[in-house]
Amino acid sequence: MLKSLVQKNRSYRRFYEKKKIGLKALEGFIELARLSASSANLQPLKYFLSCTHETNEKTFTCLKWAGYLKDWQGPLKGERPSAYIVILGDTNISKGFGYDAGIAAQSILLGAVEKGLGGCILGSIEREKLRKLLKIPQHLEILLVAALGKPKEKVVIEPLKKTGDIKYWRDKKDVHHVPKRALKDIIIN
Repeated sequence: MLKSLVQKNRSYRRFYEKKKIGLKALEGFIELARLSASSANLQPLKYFLSCTHETNEKTFTCLKWAGYLKDWQGPLKGERPSAYIVILGDTNISKGFGYDAGIAAQSILLGAVEKGLGGCILGSIEREKLRKLLKIPQHLEILLVAALGKPKEKVVIEPLKKTGDIKYWRDKKDVHHVPKRALKDIIIN
């Protein structure tokens, strides 16, 4: 079951925008993040939840979507996420957040996949613009944004080619291909 969730947990970048995700569902995903591991059990993460059109639009303008797809500026209207979770580090609790944000983001996305949804973890963020638009206090460091929705695209895992090129790509049918290294290539003993 877990392997299936992990396999379905791809970086989706196009969604059925009209398929809404409510606040209760977002709170359920935060509950998964809350229960996840935290370095030294400091639990320094906080979350800004967005599932309204107005806040989603503000958040969308601060994100960069796919570095390897140079000609693509991100999802079009109608294909944008239905919700976002901004993952924040509370500097009043800790000055460093280690791996906590990544662990929390993975828990959130696995929860979304379990509910028939999907998402994308974004780290390319115009942080100060987002802070101003969402009125995020200065003591909360913007770490990641999880974009969530009902996926509108197919993402497939491909074996890494002999060239070693790890760049994802889209074919003529807009299927998103993600090369992955083979298990034998990543275990060293």
